[in-house]
Amino acid sequence: QVQLEESGGGLVQPGGSLRLSCAASGSFFSISTMYWYRQGPGKQRELVATITNSGSADYADSVKGRFTISRDNAENTVYLQMNSLKPEDTDIYYCNMYVPSRGGYWGQGTQVTVSS
Repeated sequence: QVQLEESGGGLVQPGGSLRLSCAASGSFFSISTMYWYRQGPGKQRELVATITNSGSADYADSVKGRFTISRDNAENTVYLQMNSLKPEDTDIYYCNMYVPSRGGYWGQGTQVTVSS
């Protein structure tokens, strides 16, 4: 059984920073690709960042140069460092874990609000 728990969301002013964390239970973390998605009201869920089990990262164009995804396999945790935040980054951020031969798992989401 895999469970994901996000944390680190909150209210921040434009230009500020937040670091999201996603802790995974179980024994599959080190072999899994991890994703951060975001979704706002009435919007489709958007892929924000990806990190493979070997540490290769990729980003949506909208966050390149501002967001950094990283992982700690010893702690079964993936992070999303978000800098230079903009109001349009306001969304619920979800962690997703893809386990080979088992499929994907979702966290419950954490709210990020960028507002002055």
